[in-house]
Amino acid sequence: MPFLQNGQLKYFVFDYLRKAGILHGIFTRLGGCSPKPWHTLNVATSVGDTRENVIENRRRIMDVFGRNYDSVLDTWQIHSNKVICSEKPRPLEKPHIKGDCVVTSNPDVSLMMVFADCVPILLYDPNKKVIGIAHAGWQGTVKKVAGEAIVAMHSNYGCSPSNIFAGIGPSVGPDHYIVSSSIINKVITAFPLQYQRFVNNQKGNYTFDLWEANKFVLQAAGVQNIEVSGICTACNIKHWYSHRAENGKTGRFAAVISLPM
Repeated sequence: MPFLQNGQLKYFVFDYLRKAGILHGIFTRLGGCSPKPWHTLNVATSVGDTRENVIENRRRIMDVFGRNYDSVLDTWQIHSNKVICSEKPRPLEKPHIKGDCVVTSNPDVSLMMVFADCVPILLYDPNKKVIGIAHAGWQGTVKKVAGEAIVAMHSNYGCSPSNIFAGIGPSVGPDHYIVSSSIINKVITAFPLQYQRFVNNQKGNYTFDLWEANKFVLQAAGVQNIEVSGICTACNIKHWYSHRAENGKTGRFAAVISLPM
């Protein structure tokens, strides 16, 4: 997963998508205008930052790809498995639709979702020219939002799961993601035969491997080509927002993907 830079903005890209010419990036927190504790490239108003700062930061990100700010399709993320398929951007004057995955086949639409430990999953079918982003925290993971994304790409666009590429981006790593026993019970319910692959007991503390769990969900849905960044947001708050490592007082970074014109 190479690191790229455009001016002060630094972002990571997946090898497969970069070689395929797909415009995309998972942006670090660097290069924006937001003050502490959201410093500096925060893209969410829900954390307390001003709307003006968020708009400017989003404009800077879209400028990297030569796209307009109003080309974005995003959602009000609610830790669900709801997938939004649309061939139009979200009108700026209208409220967000609730959901945790966005999919399109329109090159005029730029998909964006926001993160601060949850897993960004970028999707691309080179045959049908369809892209998507899924947002998977522990809730989205046990609800198998990544699998629902593949189902939606198949049912709405005729994508074959075996043709779809999936990139699992920077998010909280298994060593830092300590969860309660009640969450572990939900993991066991969702993955009764596989949970031991995702759950570890470290001296009485349970950890949940979101990377491995989402990789399994994608594979179970028929996806074969999967790239895992292996980058932990909680390990490096200089570059990434981390809700856990910063005790909830932080911003949200952007994952963006767009088809070439």
